[in-house]
Amino acid sequence: MRSLICLGGPGSGKGTQCAKIVEAFGFTHLSAGELLRREIYSNSKKGEMIRDTIKEGKIVPSDVTVSLIKREIQASENDKFLIDGFPRSEDNRVAFEHIIGAEPELVLFLECPEEEMIRRVLNRNQGRIDDNIETIEKRLKVFNKLNFPVINYYDAKGKLRKISAVGTIEEVFEKIKPQFSAYKET
Repeated sequence: MRSLICLGGPGSGKGTQCAKIVEAFGFTHLSAGELLRREIYSNSKKGEMIRDTIKEGKIVPSDVTVSLIKREIQASENDKFLIDGFPRSEDNRVAFEHIIGAEPELVLFLECPEEEMIRRVLNRNQGRIDDNIETIEKRLKVFNKLNFPVINYYDAKGKLRKISAVGTIEEVFEKIKPQFSAYKET
């Protein structure tokens, strides 16, 4: 199994760029946020806990998110996975590597100014429970506090690629494409 990770703050363009990467390079896209939202809408007990945690702007427990990711990996016939928005903390990273049994080959970090991320989230109108100014501000604080140790960890290991997420969707993708040359679909 080959796994790559895409990180960035809320509204940095992770989902949009991951969709383009999947189309161009044949990865299976696993969005931690999407998997969590799907579990919320299933009305399961686990989904209720996830909803309450997200509403408070907090991080869902690592084992819960990793179990959802692992379930998707096991159900897929692909061996190339692009994991979007996870791990979000050192605890997530350790749990991911332990449960999945491997480190990612590459970690893409979409750098985006906070004002731009807030503008994008408030304008995306996807009806998500976490797309309001109070929650976005909480999410940015949590992101800044918890994500940077993960980003720094992968940077120290030489696996991090920082990409400016400012510009049009196509301009940002043009900056990303060279990072995936080793994964070109045949």
